[in-house]
Amino acid sequence: MKTLTTAEQKVFQADASIQENSAVAQELKKEFPIFEQYPELIYVDNGATSQKPRSVLEAEQGLYTLACANVHRAIYSLGERATGLYEDARKTLAAFIGASPDEIVFTRGTTEAINLVAHSFGETLSAGDEIILTEMEHHANLVPWQQLAGRKGIMLKFIPIQDDGTLDMEALPRLLGKRTRLVAVTMVSNVLGTKNPVETIIAQAHGAGVPVLLDAAQAIPIEPLNVRTLDVDFVALSGHKMYGPFGIGILFGKRQWLEALPPFMGGGDMISEVHLEVFTPNEIPYKFEAGTPPIAQAVGFAEAARWITRIGHGALGRYESGLAQILMSEIANIPGLRILGSQPGYPEGTRAGIVAITLDGVHAHDLAAYLDRYHITVRAGHHCAHPLAQRLGVVSSARFSVGAYNTLDDVFTIAEILRKAQKEL
Repeated sequence: MKTLTTAEQKVFQADASIQENSAVAQELKKEFPIFEQYPELIYVDNGATSQKPRSVLEAEQGLYTLACANVHRAIYSLGERATGLYEDARKTLAAFIGASPDEIVFTRGTTEAINLVAHSFGETLSAGDEIILTEMEHHANLVPWQQLAGRKGIMLKFIPIQDDGTLDMEALPRLLGKRTRLVAVTMVSNVLGTKNPVETIIAQAHGAGVPVLLDAAQAIPIEPLNVRTLDVDFVALSGHKMYGPFGIGILFGKRQWLEALPPFMGGGDMISEVHLEVFTPNEIPYKFEAGTPPIAQAVGFAEAARWITRIGHGALGRYESGLAQILMSEIANIPGLRILGSQPGYPEGTRAGIVAITLDGVHAHDLAAYLDRYHITVRAGHHCAHPLAQRLGVVSSARFSVGAYNTLDDVFTIAEILRKAQKEL
């Protein structure tokens, strides 16, 4: 077993064993104040939101205590300091995903980022145009397109999933046609943990002259993303799922798209000049940032990006996949327990650290309440993916989604309590 140096003790290593990285997770847990308040907490609802390290909380508080002023408007030094911190956050997050700062639009989260594209890009579409999605999409990457279809008369087509929870990639070439205007897919399923082959999807779509939007909400916490390498057109992601604040997200858009598309909302900083009859929109990215932006949240989000980079971003995802593999192995033989989307090639290939289950005769809500007695937090329900639940033939499921502070002990404890639940519920 490799001996970690002092500098490596809080850094996940790609070549370390899962036991060694579990020790790293145990050390990292000390950086999260919530575990000081609830030392017995086993938090495995990271697919919904992650906990926040002290450095992120301090960064956000620092904006309020040292530079609490609105941005882009004040001449005084306090306002200029706030503007500097806000724009530095944009630069940090742009570098984090390999973009240019003017291609980064701050939003309230992934949902707003996708709605922005649905409205702005949607203005360029006509009745009969087509958008391709998948059967595993979160409602945030489904309902905005359904609303657009209702407004504009466009058609939605769907890449089906197979029984193992992976996409039927043979369907995509058949779905791409002369009226296809966009392909919008999740990088990682928030229910199944499926890691979709987005490189192939982008290549096939671009081969047909079709732009691609990626929902990276579940992907960005577990592995680095480079928009240039992917050559993707739009990416939507949230801060709160990657150890950052609530109420902040990003829309990445290639410069040519952001310059061509109309603004989403009106008012505040999105304008350059206004007359009673007309207005001139601001330059990018500001023409998409109406009103007072989430300034403190952006500063906290940038710190989250620095934090997740410091702890070993790429190795973190592999560690989480390993934890999920062990959890599945531990619970697979529990009578009446079903793991949704059991896939080949896991963990290296097609699944992230997300495990959703059902237990015969037990509603997922009851199972979640039972687990809560043992300080285990899970998400129970349809996970904002009704069509996927219907495709899988389930009403609801209990989802375990691990994070940087989860350990092997957590996994073994969860498995033990699930065995108890099967006998007692």
